[in-house]
Amino acid sequence: MGRGSYTAADWAKLRNSRNLGDANSETEIFRRTSCDPRFDPKFIQAREARDSEDHPESLPIILGLDVTGSMGYLAKAVAQESLNETMMKLYSTNVIKDPALMFAAYGDYQDMSPLQVTQFESDIRIAEQLLDLWLENCGSGRVSLSALWYFAAKHTKLDNYEKRNKKGFLITIGDSAECRRLGINGQAFYERVFGESFNASEEDILAEAQEKFEVFHLFLDDDLRRCDSIVNLLPGHTMAIRTNEIAVIPELLISVMQLSLGMSLSDVLAQWDALKRPIVEQALSYLAIKTDGGLVF
Repeated sequence: MGRGSYTAADWAKLRNSRNLGDANSETEIFRRTSCDPRFDPKFIQAREARDSEDHPESLPIILGLDVTGSMGYLAKAVAQESLNETMMKLYSTNVIKDPALMFAAYGDYQDMSPLQVTQFESDIRIAEQLLDLWLENCGSGRVSLSALWYFAAKHTKLDNYEKRNKKGFLITIGDSAECRRLGINGQAFYERVFGESFNASEEDILAEAQEKFEVFHLFLDDDLRRCDSIVNLLPGHTMAIRTNEIAVIPELLISVMQLSLGMSLSDVLAQWDALKRPIVEQALSYLAIKTDGGLVF
C-alpha cells in the first residue's frame, strides 16, 4: 500500500462529502457501530509499507489513538483538523520524503474490539479509513496499548526496515488516567485479539516493537504531574500537553520526528508559530534531547 499523494484538495472534497463540520458530534463523524472486519487484527496477517514508483523510500508512521470513553474528543479533533494539518506539514517540512501513515484505535482490554488498524497509505485513503474506525467508547480501567506494540512488532512488513535498516515511527496519544497500567499481560488477551498464542511482559513486547519503530507516547491531561508514571517504561520517549492544547498535535508529531532524525531543538522550535512554540517546547521537555541535536535512544 502507500501509492499516490495526499492533497489539500482531496481533503476538502472528503470533508464536504462526509459533512465534517465543526459542529458535528463524534457519532456524526464516526458512524460505525461495530468493528469493520478490514481493521480487525484477527483477520490481518500483516500490514505492509512497501516502496513504490510514487514513494521509492517509504517510511511508515503509525498513529495510535486512545478511543476509550474519556477520549472521544481526540479522534474527533484528529479527523476534523489534525490529520490534514499533519499531512500538510509533513510535506512542507520534508521531514519524511515518502510517508506512509497507518491509524490505530486502541481501547480498553475488555472492549469487543480492543484494537483496530488501518492500512499504510499515502493519499486521501488515510482519512477515509480513519473515518471508518469504530469508537467503542468503553473503559473499565486498563487500556490495550501493548496490543498495538505487539501488532507493530509481529504483523508489519516494512521495506524501510528490511531493505535499509531504518526505523519508522509509532506514536500513541491518550490520557493518563490509566498510565500506570498501560499494558495487558496474559495469553488469553492476545488469543482473543489476534487469534494466536503469545505470553510476554509489556517490556518484552515494547522492546520488539522498538526494533522496527521509534516509539513515543503523548499524554493528554490537565494535571501534567499524573503523566510521570510511564517514564520508567518509555524513558525519554514521552510528551505531555493539557487537553485544551490539542491544536499543537501536528507540530508535536513533526517535531518528535525531526528530533529523532537529528535536528536540533532550537531549529525545531524556530519553525513554529510564536503562540504554539511555548506549548511545543514544554511538551518536548519530557524527551531526552541531546545538546547537539537529536534524541538519546
